[in-house]
Amino acid sequence: MSKRNSQAAKSAARERLRQERERQAKRDKIKRQVIVAGSIVGVLAIAGGISYAVVQGNKPGYWEAAKDDKLVKPANTTGENGTTVVIGKSSAKKTLEMYEDPRCPVCAQFEQTVGSTLDKDVEDGKFKVQYIGATFLDNGLGGEGSKNALSALGAALNVSPEAFLQYKTAMYSAKWHPEESDDKFKDDDYLIEIADTVSALKGNTKFQNAVKNGTYDKWALEMSAKFDDSGVQGTPTLKMDGKTLTAPGSKNAPMTVADFNTAIEAALKA
Repeated sequence: MSKRNSQAAKSAARERLRQERERQAKRDKIKRQVIVAGSIVGVLAIAGGISYAVVQGNKPGYWEAAKDDKLVKPANTTGENGTTVVIGKSSAKKTLEMYEDPRCPVCAQFEQTVGSTLDKDVEDGKFKVQYIGATFLDNGLGGEGSKNALSALGAALNVSPEAFLQYKTAMYSAKWHPEESDDKFKDDDYLIEIADTVSALKGNTKFQNAVKNGTYDKWALEMSAKFDDSGVQGTPTLKMDGKTLTAPGSKNAPMTVADFNTAIEAALKA
């Protein structure tokens, strides 16, 4: 091979190598651009996901938003926010304050044991009863059953005081009251099922719609706030003339009929 041909071959080879390098450089550049673009998309997606999660996390929950609802006061209530619920004969001179949380197992025990005696005393005119509903167990245990049940009690109260008392009795009964850790009262259908055991509420479309639509949700929150402002630390709590009724030798509410009768008679004489 001549020297000239050898030089030409080398030049041609170098040119091919240069062109190949340029093509590879372009491919590498494109690859880097794709990787960078993908990274940007990934970062934006993550950032977008974080932003969405933050927005969702900052959105108020249902019951938080219910604070801004229009207040609907049940019938048979008085007071600025309809949170004064007093039941009994107007001729009764004294009023027993009852503080209860719908999910409270001790409240259920009290109602199952002493409830009928208390109701008869109210019916006989011994005293009136003022109901103050609490929802603190929702905060302690998580859930919304106390608030939802209190709202349903408001719907029952709107029907009549008698329907309210009978519904409360049914709600606390051994058959229907769940374990406090079981947030069963959050279910509207379950609350309506319980209500069907009360003649004034059974098949009552207006009552049922009020439960399903949360008509008295805002009222339940107002009632709960009244409990929070009362200074009462637990449920059930019974008070008359500002004094707490307790079982003998105890700081707790009287949990037997005998202890209740003893405490109530002493309070009526005071």
